[in-house]
Amino acid sequence: MTPTRMALVFMALALAHFFSTLIRAVTATLAPTLSTELGLHAHDLGLLGSGYFFGFALMQIPLGTWLDRHGPRTVLLFLLTLAVVGCVGFAWADDFTGLLLSRVLCGAGVSACLMGALTGFRNWFDTDVQLRANAWMLMIGSVGMLFATLPVQWLVSAWGWRQLFIAIAVSLLLVMVCIYLCLPTWSAAQKQVTTQAGYSSIWKDRKFWRVVPLGFFGFGGLVAIQTLWASPWMVQVGGWTPAESAAGLFSINLTMLLSFWIWGWITPDLHRHGITVERLITWGAPSSHIAMAWLVLQGPATPSWIPVMLTLFCVCSTFVSLTQSLVGLSFPQHLAGRALSSYNLVIFTGVFTIQGAIGYSIDGLQNHGFSLVTAFQWTFGILGLFSLAAWLFFVLFAPHAPKRASAQVSQS
Repeated sequence: MTPTRMALVFMALALAHFFSTLIRAVTATLAPTLSTELGLHAHDLGLLGSGYFFGFALMQIPLGTWLDRHGPRTVLLFLLTLAVVGCVGFAWADDFTGLLLSRVLCGAGVSACLMGALTGFRNWFDTDVQLRANAWMLMIGSVGMLFATLPVQWLVSAWGWRQLFIAIAVSLLLVMVCIYLCLPTWSAAQKQVTTQAGYSSIWKDRKFWRVVPLGFFGFGGLVAIQTLWASPWMVQVGGWTPAESAAGLFSINLTMLLSFWIWGWITPDLHRHGITVERLITWGAPSSHIAMAWLVLQGPATPSWIPVMLTLFCVCSTFVSLTQSLVGLSFPQHLAGRALSSYNLVIFTGVFTIQGAIGYSIDGLQNHGFSLVTAFQWTFGILGLFSLAAWLFFVLFAPHAPKRASAQVSQS
């Protein structure tokens, strides 16, 4: 594949992932407007958010088989049609039921945007280009989340939220045209090989289970804090106003965007010099545990430093995001879709579980006499300990060289 063709492939997939993260995050910005216009309550807004994730998670297991068997081009064109229908339905909905069903369709429709890209990169690009493309795809996701904040608020003020979703639907149709024109088709040989394969070879593999705790607690904890609990920490522990907290979140997301951009530049060079993704995770992940310990131990002592500490934690946790590339490289090309979608299911299960568990832990500790700030500190500290245990499992569960090979080396 020529560099020009690779750039076109990346741009088409990046556009799809941009809109998937925009659709995921946009309801947070629209929450006050939806509550006012349609009389939605807090639990209704919570269900709207979970409706997206329900549709998204529901597709992950069949998605892996579809990607391996039919390729990203066919699967994305099929599923993005559901996303277009979901966006149009959301724009037309006049009650909560219509909004919820539309969100489920949207979640299912964009469920292949990241996994389709990573599967395609595994099959079409060499290792160096794949590492760069994977990191930059996560950067594009950060761009989508940033766009879902202030820019969406400006567009809603100018157009209205219904017109915004019509515009997103039209944009997705244009993205589908780009995908149709730019992405390679899956060869007959690839379809034949993947027909014979199943999930059992992945779920029984030591290489997959080695990264499961990191995906659940490390990656899942990062997303849970970045997308939900960073703001309550700034407000309820640091005493920041909601407006100041929003600015802090914007700076966190912007820094994450820059971090993934940097990873995309340096990981291929590091790989060529023998510093593999596995070694980066082994050496770098502990920095996030140090950042978490600093955040927890400082608590409300230095409120002005809280966004810095949260940003440092999120940036250091990007070492754990490299596990997606590690999973993709650890399995043959014809199993890449199933391996990556299985791992994505682990990550999102971690996000769901940890987001809820943090809330229940804070409430439970307060019911047992802890102050609100202390409850936050204990809860985040416990999450940090689980993340540390997941990293230790990753290090200790490393595959060993065969004894015969070791003996040959020693004899030489």
